[in-house]
Amino acid sequence: MMRMFRTPAIVLFCGVVAYAHEIGTTRVSAVLHEDRTYGIEIVTDAVTLAEKLDGSPGGDFAGKFLQRVKIAFDGQSVRPAVGYSEAAGAVATIRLTGQIPPDAREFTWAYGWTFASYAMTVRGSASAPAVTQWLEGNQSSAPFAVTAPAPPADRVRTAWRYLLLGFTHIMPNGLDHMLFVLGIYLLSYRVRSLLWQVSAFTVAHSITLGLSMYGVVTLRPSIVEPLIALSIAYVAIENVFLAELKPWRIALVFSFGLLHGLGFAGALKDLALPRSEFVTALLTFNLGVEAGQLAVIAAAFLLVGWHFSDRSWYRGRIVVPVSALIACTAVYWTVQRLSS
Repeated sequence: MMRMFRTPAIVLFCGVVAYAHEIGTTRVSAVLHEDRTYGIEIVTDAVTLAEKLDGSPGGDFAGKFLQRVKIAFDGQSVRPAVGYSEAAGAVATIRLTGQIPPDAREFTWAYGWTFASYAMTVRGSASAPAVTQWLEGNQSSAPFAVTAPAPPADRVRTAWRYLLLGFTHIMPNGLDHMLFVLGIYLLSYRVRSLLWQVSAFTVAHSITLGLSMYGVVTLRPSIVEPLIALSIAYVAIENVFLAELKPWRIALVFSFGLLHGLGFAGALKDLALPRSEFVTALLTFNLGVEAGQLAVIAAAFLLVGWHFSDRSWYRGRIVVPVSALIACTAVYWTVQRLSS
């Protein structure tokens, strides 16, 4: 059964409690078999899908689901068979299968159950290289050749795409990472203090992001995600009791950065990195993440730091209350992630 969570009043300052890593929560892969059959797999968040369908899968799930899905060969829509499965009440997998019409040359796809960017990969067989397109919400794909692969991705377009994905993974989709960076900023507005912490965090998450993407380090998301939430809570709680940077804080931020790097890698692995431009995609995604973190710090400085950081009441009225709210939110996330 799908679990639904109520958001406590303490996190209403954020508007809503967002699940981390919105990008990557939906991905689509298709295989066009040589025997003229096709199989399409959609992996998405089960709770979000249930909300959009106004209830759990059941009854006429196939009919309702296919209302916003379009599979077409040479411009002619086909109706697939629909299968549904759910893992641990969190991840839904929908499988669409059917026959490719005789003499069909092109395959197109549209999926209207998400508003975010997602990767659509197509293979000519289970062992063939994947061709990837990035689609926005209900956007229709460009035609995929049924019998021959599309040309490889352009390096400049790949770099720009993954730079944007890295940035949006922080702002606005990575609320947990945003709160961690905000917690780092709130300890002290002094440039030296901020520089030490941000540098430690950046170096650490870059290390584990790279190692994880190359398969050297792996850790299950069920472990990483609660620990990320705990790291946010710790930094925020420490802000309440500390008024200046201590040496151990840098070491802790570095160790927490290692965790966040594994979280970034978990999201990036779901984004179907093109093999021909793997290094380009990895580097530009990381640059996008850095740009997103700097944007959080810049926004915090412009909104409160620039105007109020030199006031006598700044710590008591801004740093401590905001840090307490961040801590409460992070503790809630920790419980939520452990129970999912």
